Amino acid sequence: MSFLTDRKRANGLGSSKSGTAHHWQMMIGSTALILLVPLFIYVFGSAIGLGYEDAIAHFAKPFNAIITGLTITVGMIHFRHGVQIMLEDYVHGHTRTYLIAGAACLSYGLIAVALFALARIAL
Repeated sequence: MSFLTDRKRANGLGSSKSGTAHHWQMMIGSTALILLVPLFIYVFGSAIGLGYEDAIAHFAKPFNAIITGLTITVGMIHFRHGVQIMLEDYVHGHTRTYLIAGAACLSYGLIAVALFALARIAL
């Protein structure tokens, strides 16, 4: 006869840690992208066919720079969370840790480069 309760047997076997937080982060990110992507397509689409100087002037406008920066930032954070969830499900051991760290470095690196470029254009 076992003196373990159902909860004690299941302890450490299931999620019940950060699944809800990941879910909410993904839901908020996808909702923000639903609003930002059409605006970004409009901003980016109106710059297609412009010369270099005209394109720089186009993205130097505050609205265009803010929409571009927000779309890249939210998109890369959403990408990082999605890749982390995928890696936690399918990769095990130290490889998972390294790949999650690599995905975080990639996404935050792209955010930094994009925001730096937009800041240089806007100023």
